Amino acid sequence: MSYKIKDVPLNERPRERLKNVGSESLSDSELLSIILKTGTIDKSVNELALDVLKEYSLHDLKDVSIHNLINIKGIGEVKAIELLACIELGKRIFLRKKVSLRKLRNAKEIWEDSKYLFNGIKQECFYCLYFNNRQELIERKLLFMGTINQSIIHPREIFKEAYKLSASSIVCMHNHPSNDIKPSKEDIRFTENIVKSGYIQGIPVVDHIIVGEDSFYSFYDNNNILNL
Repeated sequence: MSYKIKDVPLNERPRERLKNVGSESLSDSELLSIILKTGTIDKSVNELALDVLKEYSLHDLKDVSIHNLINIKGIGEVKAIELLACIELGKRIFLRKKVSLRKLRNAKEIWEDSKYLFNGIKQECFYCLYFNNRQELIERKLLFMGTINQSIIHPREIFKEAYKLSASSIVCMHNHPSNDIKPSKEDIRFTENIVKSGYIQGIPVVDHIIVGEDSFYSFYDNNNILNL
């Protein structure tokens, strides 16, 4: 028979333990129990948390979808949405923490510093890296997910972030999950248009880097950035 959280002594419940001993002292399942809040009629919240962790490791959870979660018995749409929101917030905190004002002088240094963003990603992700006038990285920003296409990637979004950050230049990055880093015709057209937009906006797009599993293609290094 499953136990309920009310059957657990007060000072041993996850919320109370977090208050008393700190979040770092809680197990993965206890932390997940706090996020899930409640169990089901026949399953405690801790058992439900363990079911999730049996299905997906912590590493796998970063890529889980709402459909994956609601296939777990006891996880409805509301719980799935709340859990995904927590995961996304954690990812953003991690990415923000990795940002520091350090100089990245060329495409190889930028790729080596940022390639972790694409580890294990099965779809195309488009990032913009924003730099100050000393070529120091200010911020990385994930702007789009999906096939690179001008109909969904609008220059307005790219340069809106640049103005907010007072950036002096931009480097675009996206991955090819196929591991073929050769730019497509759409990649080339998009790069030409975004470079022209940067010239008009007064914030140059100095490179567009295509990332593979263990290699990269730089438009700048291959002389495919327009000189306006």
